[in-house]
Amino acid sequence: MRTCLFAGMLVAFAGNPAASTAPLATSLQAQPETMEMLRHAIAFQTVAGKAQVPAFARYLADKLEAAGFANTDIDIIPVEHTAALVVRYAGSDARLKPILISGHMDVVAANPADWSRDPFTLVEENGYLYGRGVADMKAGIVTVVNTFMRFKREGFKPRRGMILVFSGDEETEMASTRELAKRYHDAEFLLNADAGGGTFDAALKPIVFEVQAAEKTYADFELVVTSPGGHSSAPTPDNAIYRLATALDHVAAYQFPVQHNTITLASLNAAGEHDQGPLAEAMRRFAANPDDSEAAAIISANPGYVGQLRTTCVATTLSGGHALNALPQRASANINCRIFPGTPVAAVQSTLQQVIADPTVHIALQPPPPVASPASPLRKDVMAAVSASVHARYPGLSIVPDMSSGATDSMHFRAAGVPSYGVSPDFAKANDTFAHGLNEKMLASNIPWMLTYWHDVLQRLSR
Repeated sequence: MRTCLFAGMLVAFAGNPAASTAPLATSLQAQPETMEMLRHAIAFQTVAGKAQVPAFARYLADKLEAAGFANTDIDIIPVEHTAALVVRYAGSDARLKPILISGHMDVVAANPADWSRDPFTLVEENGYLYGRGVADMKAGIVTVVNTFMRFKREGFKPRRGMILVFSGDEETEMASTRELAKRYHDAEFLLNADAGGGTFDAALKPIVFEVQAAEKTYADFELVVTSPGGHSSAPTPDNAIYRLATALDHVAAYQFPVQHNTITLASLNAAGEHDQGPLAEAMRRFAANPDDSEAAAIISANPGYVGQLRTTCVATTLSGGHALNALPQRASANINCRIFPGTPVAAVQSTLQQVIADPTVHIALQPPPPVASPASPLRKDVMAAVSASVHARYPGLSIVPDMSSGATDSMHFRAAGVPSYGVSPDFAKANDTFAHGLNEKMLASNIPWMLTYWHDVLQRLSR
């Protein structure tokens, strides 16, 4: 039945993409305000350890109050070292469960010495906006908040209530996300502004728009090796750093088996149909025959798509030794795994032990406990609202379900029983945003479009 459902959705929402030449309908008066809010948002260094998330949440709350929200409709919830922001927009029919709109206010760390520009100053150059978090995901936060402000100023009265649920540590522990999911699990569905979105080709022609309906399980494993140590002038074969290096080499050389589901096949097929070249051909072949190992190898060689085909595990941090002139007594590394839906976390740990093949390498699952959440069944109302808005800009563009290779706030809400859909309006070329990396950027043309999109989609779904 799921296969038939996805097939039906693809028939209903697919077509030949063609860019619309119609001007965006967003009020020109709203854009300067949005850009000013985005400048402030980027300037808040909401990285772990700087305690700037509560201040950013307060800034957003003040903007919402100035637009007409009562302070009783806004909560800033302290959670450990961070905070969550909740904003309620009441509906006229109290019998209807609300729509949740999620996002995260925190960003990953950025070293200004490594960047070409100050990461915490919004810069516009050559059609792009640069700054830490501009793509992941302060532009999303600001445009959603600005949409709520616009609704309030317009006197919009939705039939179904809407609630913003913004977390403060999605990039790290997700403690605030877990608290939000615990408090707001009685909802009709959730729209995640941090997942899904559109893909351009190199010439900025739209290829596909994806709606995230599933994501992989996130898990960290610590590898620890110990040895007696000693003086560095008398090296021994039992060296903790060398043994850890060998273990990491084994992990680096291993690929988990190829896997697929109806969501990934639909996504790869759509991406392959609207592009040319070896990668696109491999996508089409794999979608038609998931046992095509040659096609799988071509897709796996592309960093943007390898996560769609299998569980991935990669070393992310490394530590070892205690003195420059002593043999190491301890060496450790973190292995970050993004686990394909349906694969038990314990099975991944067992595979790592087999691959490393050294019983002296201790492997331990790290907190917080991994969360496995089921794929969300595609809702016709969500798909129809998203399709109508996207097709107003790009008539006939294929809209397909997607599985995120990474983890988002949605997984905790799905685990709590809330169907969740990543519907970010952000369009980008493949591997072009550098989210989490150097010189993070997004196309400046996204901003007016994101304002139009959120205004349209939320009106359609809350009426």
